[in-house]
Amino acid sequence: MMQKKVLLLPNLTKHNTAELVPKIIRQLILCGCQPLALTEYEGRFGGLQTGGLESLLAECDLVLTVGGDGTILHGAKHAMRYDKPLLGINTGRLGYLAQIEPNELDFLGRLAEEDYTIQQRMLLEVQVDGKGPTLYALNDAVITRGDTARLLDLVISSKGGVIATCRADGLIFATPTGSTAYSLSAGGPVVAPGIATILMTPICPHSLNDRSILFPPDVELRICCRFSSGSDRAALNIDGERAASLDGKAEVWIRRAKRVARFIQFPEKNFTDILSQKLKSRG
Repeated sequence: MMQKKVLLLPNLTKHNTAELVPKIIRQLILCGCQPLALTEYEGRFGGLQTGGLESLLAECDLVLTVGGDGTILHGAKHAMRYDKPLLGINTGRLGYLAQIEPNELDFLGRLAEEDYTIQQRMLLEVQVDGKGPTLYALNDAVITRGDTARLLDLVISSKGGVIATCRADGLIFATPTGSTAYSLSAGGPVVAPGIATILMTPICPHSLNDRSILFPPDVELRICCRFSSGSDRAALNIDGERAASLDGKAEVWIRRAKRVARFIQFPEKNFTDILSQKLKSRG
């Protein structure tokens, strides 16, 4: 069996990550894997083969993130470009996306043996006005008020015409993966990752009738904002990062992406068990 090359992407700003990384490296070497890491970690941690991000992504067999869900989101965007599977070790707070906790490093021994399954996670493809750069969201695409204090008047349409209008602080368009993130905090439902759907959840809607909507995966949504002032702007955020400023003429296009993110999963660490544990820890 060929030696597995594992690219480590740690977030050293997270509590205990720096102390955990040497243990992870030792465990990977012990089970016959070769740990890879960025050049910036050369000399800080032993046992690593280092290099540039793009060359390591091309060379590795899988990506291993160490941090919170944000670290996994960043790692997944990199892994997706090279169609590499990803595994997350949680050193954040909740860690819905992580498969392994810091006290479960024995699971790493199963990487060399390929004793795991691969779960494909749906992504959203987002464009402004149907042109410009294509943005990919693993969790969500969010349209918010930006710097204005006014509510947004939003129009949601598809090729068949207007679907709905909404007056709110914003709208969240989430994947099933993202249903446990911002959408959940805004009152949206939890959707199992195996279900293909685009989930729309309003943020602080002005009407009691505005609730989450689950769209079929083949829908192509177009969202625009109606402003009373020409100087007003909304903001488009992708997975928590500002992507664009939107004026009254802008139209956000959202559809299911052809690309997917590939997550390593262990059979005994299934979605419902992880969800139950995390919801209990939320209180």
